[in-house]
Amino acid sequence: MKAVQPVLSSTSAFSKPERVHRGLDVFSQRLEGWGFRRAASHWIQEARERNMGDETYNFVFKVVLIGESGVGKSNLLTRFTKNEFNHDSRTTIGVEFSTRTVQLDNCTIKMQVWDTAGLERYRAITSAYYRGAVGALLVFDITKHLTYESAERWLKELYDHADPHMVVMLVGNKSDLEHLRTVPAEEARAFAEKKGLMYMETSALDSTNVEAAFTDVLTAIHRKVASREVTRGSISAVTLTPPSGPSSDGQEEGRKCCGS
Repeated sequence: MKAVQPVLSSTSAFSKPERVHRGLDVFSQRLEGWGFRRAASHWIQEARERNMGDETYNFVFKVVLIGESGVGKSNLLTRFTKNEFNHDSRTTIGVEFSTRTVQLDNCTIKMQVWDTAGLERYRAITSAYYRGAVGALLVFDITKHLTYESAERWLKELYDHADPHMVVMLVGNKSDLEHLRTVPAEEARAFAEKKGLMYMETSALDSTNVEAAFTDVLTAIHRKVASREVTRGSISAVTLTPPSGPSSDGQEEGRKCCGS
């Protein structure tokens, strides 16, 4: 009698990671079909890395970009994460984010940088956008005073939806257009000092201070972690707490690094 060969299902012939990857491919196609093509690639890549156990970093810090539409937030993001500049950059629709892994004091830190449109019609996504953020870059255009004048409103929205102890930097972008400046550097710096913010002027076009701005924010966040001014949760999130607050018992320490 001829032996009957077992019939393998479409998924049982693959290892668990392979099955997850195949499922992610299907999910990615559906996301793209629903109009989330640009965000889908980031989400799927994150899921693939976790599925393969590629958590070779000590911390993940979420940083958000805020400010009026047209100030250059998207180009700051792409300059920092991809070293690219798009001269034909269009208004961001919805939310996008990119990641970059940085070495800091023997620590490997993954920085998630989130970008959203500064237009009023996208305010409905505010809560989800700020959730889990431990840092923010509040960007204005040094050639457009109105974008600077709105900084107070953006700060209020930020603190209404995010942790008030997060690291915030005020960024005057487009420093390459110095001859068109309408916001004096001294005025912006004084405002930042008054509000307890860091301050820097950048140019996404010629890369001036872009690396420094993100790195300074990252360093400030990490300093809070190292000095235990924050409570470390899972490897993918950091929750800020007041400097005087005690550390949580049983918190997940992750890998030892940076003097922790």
